[in-house]
Amino acid sequence: MKEYSVRRRITWVFLLIVALLVVDQVIKIWVKTHMPLHDSIHITDWFYISFIENNGMAYGMTFINKVVLSVFRIIVSTVVAVYIIKQIKRHARTLYVVLLALIFAGAAGNIFDCMFYGLCFSESTPFQVAQCVPFGEGYASFLQGRVVDMFYFPIIDTHLPEWLPIWGGEHFIFFSPVFNFADACISVGVVALLLFCRKELGTISFSKSKDKENEGEGQTAETDKESEPQ
Repeated sequence: MKEYSVRRRITWVFLLIVALLVVDQVIKIWVKTHMPLHDSIHITDWFYISFIENNGMAYGMTFINKVVLSVFRIIVSTVVAVYIIKQIKRHARTLYVVLLALIFAGAAGNIFDCMFYGLCFSESTPFQVAQCVPFGEGYASFLQGRVVDMFYFPIIDTHLPEWLPIWGGEHFIFFSPVFNFADACISVGVVALLLFCRKELGTISFSKSKDKENEGEGQTAETDKESEPQ
Protein backbone atom coordinates (compact mmCIF):
# COMPACT_ATOMS: atom_id res chain seq x y z
CA MET A 1 0.00 0.00 0.00
CA LYS A 2 2.83 2.41 0.91
CA GLU A 3 4.65 1.63 -2.34
CA TYR A 4 1.47 2.32 -4.32
CA SER A 5 1.00 5.62 -2.45
CA VAL A 6 4.58 6.67 -3.28
CA ARG A 7 4.15 5.80 -6.95
CA ARG A 8 0.88 7.74 -7.06
CA ARG A 9 2.47 10.84 -5.51
CA ILE A 10 5.43 10.65 -7.91
CA THR A 11 2.97 10.41 -10.81
CA TRP A 12 0.92 13.47 -9.87
CA VAL A 13 4.05 15.50 -9.09
CA PHE A 14 5.41 14.53 -12.51
CA LEU A 15 2.14 15.59 -14.15
CA LEU A 16 2.21 18.90 -12.27
CA ILE A 17 5.74 19.60 -13.49
CA VAL A 18 4.82 18.69 -17.08
CA ALA A 19 1.76 20.97 -16.94
CA LEU A 20 3.85 23.91 -15.70
CA LEU A 21 6.48 23.27 -18.38
CA VAL A 22 3.82 23.16 -21.10
CA VAL A 23 2.33 26.49 -19.97
CA ASP A 24 5.79 28.06 -19.83
CA GLN A 25 6.81 26.82 -23.29
CA VAL A 26 3.50 27.69 -24.96
CA ILE A 27 3.81 31.30 -23.76
CA LYS A 28 7.46 31.59 -24.78
CA ILE A 29 7.03 30.01 -28.22
CA TRP A 30 4.01 32.18 -28.99
CA VAL A 31 5.90 35.34 -28.03
CA LYS A 32 9.03 34.32 -29.94
CA THR A 33 7.15 33.42 -33.13
CA HIS A 34 4.69 36.33 -33.11
CA MET A 35 6.65 39.34 -31.81
CA PRO A 36 9.86 41.00 -32.97
CA LEU A 37 12.52 41.54 -30.32
CA HIS A 38 11.75 44.46 -27.95
CA ASP A 39 8.16 44.70 -29.20
CA SER A 40 5.57 45.43 -26.52
CA ILE A 41 1.83 44.83 -26.21
CA HIS A 42 -0.05 47.19 -23.90
CA ILE A 43 -2.46 45.25 -21.69
CA THR A 44 -2.97 47.86 -18.98
CA ASP A 45 -0.89 50.82 -17.77
CA TRP A 46 0.76 48.49 -15.26
CA PHE A 47 1.04 45.32 -17.39
CA TYR A 48 2.76 44.80 -20.73
CA ILE A 49 3.84 41.81 -22.81
CA SER A 50 7.36 42.95 -23.69
CA PHE A 51 9.56 40.53 -25.62
CA ILE A 52 13.21 40.45 -24.59
CA GLU A 53 15.85 37.71 -24.47
CA ASN A 54 18.64 37.26 -21.96
CA ASN A 55 21.76 35.15 -21.55
CA GLY A 56 21.71 35.11 -17.79
CA MET A 57 19.73 34.12 -14.77
CA ALA A 58 16.20 34.94 -13.67
CA TYR A 59 14.97 38.49 -14.35
CA GLY A 60 17.77 39.09 -16.86
CA MET A 61 20.67 38.96 -14.40
CA THR A 62 24.01 37.76 -15.77
CA PHE A 63 27.45 37.50 -14.23
CA ILE A 64 29.02 34.21 -15.37
CA ASN A 65 29.75 32.41 -18.64
CA LYS A 66 26.66 31.19 -20.51
CA VAL A 67 27.73 27.53 -20.85
CA VAL A 68 28.90 27.40 -17.22
CA LEU A 69 25.56 28.85 -16.13
CA SER A 70 23.61 26.32 -18.22
CA VAL A 71 25.61 23.36 -16.86
CA PHE A 72 25.20 24.69 -13.32
CA ARG A 73 21.44 24.93 -13.84
CA ILE A 74 21.29 21.34 -15.06
CA ILE A 75 23.27 20.07 -12.06
CA VAL A 76 21.15 22.01 -9.55
CA SER A 77 17.91 20.88 -11.22
CA THR A 78 19.05 17.24 -11.09
CA VAL A 79 19.81 17.57 -7.38
CA VAL A 80 16.38 19.12 -6.77
CA ALA A 81 14.67 16.32 -8.74
CA VAL A 82 16.42 13.63 -6.67
CA TYR A 83 15.54 15.50 -3.49
CA ILE A 84 11.86 15.71 -4.48
CA ILE A 85 11.71 11.95 -5.03
CA LYS A 86 13.36 11.36 -1.64
CA GLN A 87 10.85 13.64 0.06
CA ILE A 88 7.96 11.82 -1.58
CA LYS A 89 9.33 8.49 -0.37
CA ARG A 90 9.59 9.95 3.13
CA HIS A 91 5.94 11.06 2.93
CA ALA A 92 6.81 14.75 3.25
CA ARG A 93 4.01 17.28 3.51
CA THR A 94 2.16 17.80 0.23
CA LEU A 95 2.67 21.58 0.28
CA TYR A 96 6.42 21.10 0.62
CA VAL A 97 6.57 18.70 -2.32
CA VAL A 98 4.39 20.95 -4.50
CA LEU A 99 6.57 24.00 -3.85
CA LEU A 100 9.72 22.01 -4.65
CA ALA A 101 8.06 20.86 -7.88
CA LEU A 102 7.22 24.48 -8.69
CA ILE A 103 10.88 25.49 -8.33
CA PHE A 104 12.07 22.51 -10.37
CA ALA A 105 9.60 23.21 -13.17
CA GLY A 106 10.69 26.85 -13.34
CA ALA A 107 14.36 25.94 -13.50
CA ALA A 108 13.69 23.26 -16.13
CA GLY A 109 11.69 25.71 -18.25
CA ASN A 110 14.60 28.13 -18.54
CA ILE A 111 17.08 25.29 -19.07
CA PHE A 112 14.96 24.12 -22.01
CA ASP A 113 15.37 27.54 -23.63
CA CYS A 114 19.14 27.42 -23.24
CA MET A 115 19.40 23.88 -24.55
CA PHE A 116 17.12 23.96 -27.59
CA TYR A 117 15.95 27.44 -28.63
CA GLY A 118 19.26 28.23 -30.31
CA LEU A 119 18.94 25.02 -32.32
CA CYS A 120 15.28 25.35 -33.29
CA PHE A 121 14.70 29.05 -34.04
CA SER A 122 16.19 31.74 -36.25
CA GLU A 123 17.48 34.94 -34.69
CA SER A 124 14.93 37.30 -33.15
CA THR A 125 15.59 40.94 -34.09
CA PRO A 126 13.68 44.22 -33.72
CA PHE A 127 12.88 43.95 -37.44
CA GLN A 128 12.16 40.25 -37.86
CA VAL A 129 10.08 37.65 -36.03
CA ALA A 130 11.86 34.35 -35.33
CA GLN A 131 10.95 31.33 -37.41
CA CYS A 132 11.19 27.61 -36.67
CA VAL A 133 14.13 26.13 -38.59
CA PRO A 134 15.43 22.56 -39.12
CA PHE A 135 16.97 21.27 -35.90
CA GLY A 136 20.57 22.41 -35.56
CA GLU A 137 20.28 25.30 -38.03
CA GLY A 138 19.22 27.95 -35.54
CA TYR A 139 20.95 31.03 -34.20
CA ALA A 140 23.12 29.29 -31.56
CA SER A 141 24.63 25.97 -30.52
CA PHE A 142 23.55 23.59 -27.75
CA LEU A 143 23.36 25.28 -24.31
CA GLN A 144 23.84 28.69 -25.96
CA GLY A 145 20.17 29.55 -26.51
CA ARG A 146 18.72 32.69 -24.96
CA VAL A 147 15.89 32.70 -22.42
CA VAL A 148 12.65 34.36 -23.53
CA ASP A 149 11.11 36.90 -21.14
CA MET A 150 7.86 38.78 -21.61
CA PHE A 151 6.01 39.85 -18.44
CA TYR A 152 6.56 43.49 -17.51
CA PHE A 153 4.74 45.09 -14.57
CA PRO A 154 5.62 48.80 -14.19
CA ILE A 155 3.25 49.14 -11.25
CA ILE A 156 4.60 52.62 -10.48
CA ASP A 157 5.97 54.71 -13.36
CA THR A 158 6.72 58.27 -12.33
CA HIS A 159 9.37 60.93 -11.76
CA LEU A 160 10.76 61.42 -8.27
CA PRO A 161 10.14 64.82 -6.59
CA GLU A 162 12.73 67.50 -7.39
CA TRP A 163 13.35 68.12 -3.67
CA LEU A 164 14.56 64.55 -3.11
CA PRO A 165 18.35 64.45 -2.55
CA ILE A 166 20.52 62.74 -5.22
CA TRP A 167 17.62 61.13 -7.16
CA GLY A 168 15.34 64.16 -7.38
CA GLY A 169 13.61 64.50 -10.74
CA GLU A 170 14.82 61.11 -12.04
CA HIS A 171 12.50 58.63 -13.77
CA PHE A 172 11.43 55.85 -11.37
CA ILE A 173 9.78 52.53 -12.21
CA PHE A 174 8.57 49.92 -9.77
CA PHE A 175 8.65 46.97 -10.74
CA SER A 176 11.06 47.13 -13.72
CA PRO A 177 12.39 43.57 -14.37
CA VAL A 178 10.94 41.64 -17.33
CA PHE A 179 10.42 37.96 -16.49
CA ASN A 180 8.72 34.80 -17.69
CA PHE A 181 6.38 32.16 -16.29
CA ALA A 182 9.32 29.95 -15.25
CA ASP A 183 10.86 32.81 -13.24
CA ALA A 184 7.50 33.34 -11.54
CA CYS A 185 7.32 29.64 -10.60
CA ILE A 186 10.77 29.80 -9.02
CA SER A 187 10.05 33.03 -7.14
CA VAL A 188 6.67 31.90 -5.81
CA GLY A 189 8.11 28.52 -4.80
CA VAL A 190 11.08 30.01 -2.94
CA VAL A 191 9.06 32.69 -1.12
CA ALA A 192 6.33 30.20 -0.13
CA LEU A 193 8.97 27.74 1.14
CA LEU A 194 10.49 30.43 3.35
CA LEU A 195 7.07 31.45 4.67
CA PHE A 196 5.32 28.13 5.14
CA CYS A 197 7.92 25.34 5.16
CA ARG A 198 10.64 26.53 7.50
CA LYS A 199 10.37 23.34 9.53
CA GLU A 200 11.12 21.17 6.49
CA LEU A 201 13.92 23.47 5.34
CA GLY A 202 15.48 23.18 8.78
CA THR A 203 15.80 19.41 8.36
CA ILE A 204 17.80 19.58 5.11
CA SER A 205 21.14 17.92 5.65
CA PHE A 206 23.79 16.09 3.64
CA SER A 207 24.55 13.89 6.65
CA LYS A 208 23.53 10.25 6.18
CA SER A 209 22.71 9.85 9.86
CA LYS A 210 20.49 12.91 9.74
CA ASP A 211 18.80 11.62 6.59
CA LYS A 212 18.05 8.29 8.28
CA GLU A 213 16.65 10.11 11.30
CA ASN A 214 14.38 12.25 9.10
CA GLU A 215 13.25 9.19 7.15
CA GLY A 216 12.35 7.45 10.39
CA GLU A 217 10.35 10.46 11.53
CA GLY A 218 8.51 10.51 8.21
CA GLN A 219 7.64 6.82 8.43
CA THR A 220 6.47 7.26 12.04
CA ALA A 221 4.24 10.16 11.04
CA GLU A 222 2.78 8.11 8.20
CA THR A 223 2.14 5.16 10.54
CA ASP A 224 0.41 7.44 13.05
CA LYS A 225 -1.69 8.90 10.26
CA GLU A 226 -2.79 5.46 9.08
CA SER A 227 -3.65 4.38 12.62
CA GLU A 228 -5.95 7.36 13.24
CA PRO A 229 -9.65 6.44 13.48
CA GLN A 230 -11.62 7.18 10.30
